[in-house]
Amino acid sequence: MADDMTFTDLGCYGNPDVKTPHIDRLATQGVRFTHCYNAAPTCSPLRQSLFTGVYPVRNGAHPNHSRVYEGVKSLPHYLSPLGYRVAIVGKRHEAPASAFPFEMLGGSHGDGGKTPDGADLPLAKAREFISEDRSQPWCLVVTSNQPHTPWNRGDSSQYDPETLTVPPYLVDTPTLREAMSRYYAEITYMDEQVGTMLRHLEDLNLQQNTVVLWLSEQGSQLPFGKWTCYDTGIHAAAVLRWPGRVKPGSESEALISYVDIVPTFVELAGGTSTDVDGKSFAPVLRGETKRHNDVVFSVNTTRGIYHGSEAFGIRSATDGRWLYIRNLHHDSEFQNMVTHRDPVFASWKAVESDFAQQRVKSYVRRAPEELYDLANDPWCVTNLATKPRRHDKLTHLSARMDSWMKQQGDLGDATERAAETRQPKQKPWSRNGEYAQQAK
Repeated sequence: MADDMTFTDLGCYGNPDVKTPHIDRLATQGVRFTHCYNAAPTCSPLRQSLFTGVYPVRNGAHPNHSRVYEGVKSLPHYLSPLGYRVAIVGKRHEAPASAFPFEMLGGSHGDGGKTPDGADLPLAKAREFISEDRSQPWCLVVTSNQPHTPWNRGDSSQYDPETLTVPPYLVDTPTLREAMSRYYAEITYMDEQVGTMLRHLEDLNLQQNTVVLWLSEQGSQLPFGKWTCYDTGIHAAAVLRWPGRVKPGSESEALISYVDIVPTFVELAGGTSTDVDGKSFAPVLRGETKRHNDVVFSVNTTRGIYHGSEAFGIRSATDGRWLYIRNLHHDSEFQNMVTHRDPVFASWKAVESDFAQQRVKSYVRRAPEELYDLANDPWCVTNLATKPRRHDKLTHLSARMDSWMKQQGDLGDATERAAETRQPKQKPWSRNGEYAQQAK
């Protein structure tokens, strides 16, 4: 899994500039999902929902830097009884350690280009793990720290800022282009990590009986990505290879969520997962159906994050064609690291065009409800929530959200105000491997 990467920023997902040869090759060997969504556009709630199969509010980890409730199970709890060794290497962002009993192979939470190359993601340790015991099956989670900011890994000279294609939802400024150059360089750096891991499988002759899933995580830290429930914040790239079972070079429009991944892996391993929100999409992989979910959901909480609003809760629901967003605190300003000191966002404020001013305003001031036609407006620029002819779509997705929030125990404002109670006073992850010590 990558870290803070918008799903469109891959060659195999249509980006004309970024170089991702290893992930692109993986897509030619398996299936590329076009409608995969994460459950939250921030790292900690996203990863904890991914590893538990339970949406963030119900598992207790809806703010960033949070922890799940005691007793919540995760991937190792399901796979270990089935005889699997279950490990993780790289970034950790889960708590408490008892809820995520992975074998920790090393690495660190965060990189920033300050550690020796590869120290934050020691793939040699990953190779040792997968070659250790050929008689026992294993599951390995490889979590890169890239392309999370500060975007100082990789070779940015291969990306000339002046020639890059600026997506139409972003305001084209020299500062943005320079940031994109460094961001793309880190994506290519991360892609090489993927290539290294795939070569380890091939060298050890394990590629034919190993299911490989690559995920892009949430959107990048460019405006309207991470920390937002727009499509560029919650839509994810997902590529899965299953030799002999999944058709090489195929594409699936099945609507899947990160909470579906645990039950899917558990089913492939011959088990069942209980009390999860997700459901296995193994039937899609086996070619038994082309459909999966009809609606999936995401949540975002600003309370308790760095420079976040006092409270600005966001909930979203999408059927893959329409995206509905409910802003619980639309009377307040939306605040985070982007509004605090992001040079890209600051550069937008100096542009006098109507588009630039509209983009700046719409980032900090949100309507109570938003509705986007993803087929015709994939960048979520035009809010259709007040258009009478779209009332049926808004009403349907709003009702689905009401039912889902009730099922999740999501009280809206009260849940947002309680966000800081879900954050541990001492974080069990660090740049120095302390998580591994606590987990042991």
